[in-house]
Amino acid sequence: MASTSLLHQSIPPFFTSSPASVSSSQLTNLSLYLNLSEKQPLCYRRLSVVVNLKKKNPWLDPFDFGDDSDMENGTEYSEGKQDEDPRPPENPDNPYGFLKFPYGYSVEIASLGSKIRGDVRRCGCVIAGGVYESLLFFPTIQLIKDRYPGVQIDVVASPRAKQTFELNKNVRWANAYDLDTYFPDTAEYTDMIGILKNRYYDMVLSTKLAGIGHAAFLFMTTARERVSYIYPNVNAAGAGLMLSETFTPKGLNLSEGGYNMYAQMDDWLGRPRNKVPRHPVPPLKVSISRKLKEVVEMKYKTAGAEKGKYIVIHGLESDSKASMQSMGDTDSLLPIQVWAGIAKGTSSNFLKTGV
Repeated sequence: MASTSLLHQSIPPFFTSSPASVSSSQLTNLSLYLNLSEKQPLCYRRLSVVVNLKKKNPWLDPFDFGDDSDMENGTEYSEGKQDEDPRPPENPDNPYGFLKFPYGYSVEIASLGSKIRGDVRRCGCVIAGGVYESLLFFPTIQLIKDRYPGVQIDVVASPRAKQTFELNKNVRWANAYDLDTYFPDTAEYTDMIGILKNRYYDMVLSTKLAGIGHAAFLFMTTARERVSYIYPNVNAAGAGLMLSETFTPKGLNLSEGGYNMYAQMDDWLGRPRNKVPRHPVPPLKVSISRKLKEVVEMKYKTAGAEKGKYIVIHGLESDSKASMQSMGDTDSLLPIQVWAGIAKGTSSNFLKTGV
């Protein structure tokens, strides 16, 4: 009997009130809604534009939750460019002695400027390649000098490109280090890390395609900002964890971009920030010192060349480590046999040299 009573139990209605209580206006609205839902596939859809912004790396600072809305920053050390030299003047006649701090560094205000405004007092540039890549990095060095007044720029380059920076007046020190070797010597590797770490760089730039190995090399310099190109393939795995800014090129050879091979890095360095407008990339300039001119003139006189009578050709076959040939481009320079044919077709005197 209990089972039959459950089977014959009535199902409760869907409406709490009687169907007669439903008004005609509600039925009209319901019919309109049903008609619209049937025609919905015929309606035009809205175009949604999604901007893929570069996400901030959470591994750099796990406690960085973004900008604080309650914090109010004034104009001090937050807007404009950095001062060229904020340290007090030296007083060698002080009877208590004078503690000489590095140039462009003051104990009281250096930390505030670097944290709030992002001042860069010392910048290290790790440049891969030969003379070709180093010469095209000259506009980037001038851009750093214009964007951060008073900055001291040092360079680490290959042995065949180190002497190129004798033509750049903005470079303080240039160290030779072979960046292209896959298995560097342990003593040279640790020595270079110690040199870069003891200079206390605020920013380190690298044009070498970085994997996790080169990223660890830059990370151990303890610079505040570590900026580098990375591989455009799977070899870049793990490199972004140790770098504060990365650039992904289109190919494995940056020199294929020609004069604009460092366009991504130049765009990041010249970006508008702290009410400072965007800095354009300056043209390529080469400054030859008087001492270097005297050395070259002495070599010309030793070889018997006179001004206005000879054309000097830098041949490929020489004992100099400097070479204008770019990485991965074996046809960037004419061979010496072609220059010999050009010399025979002219009436001028040629002097082939390896200087």
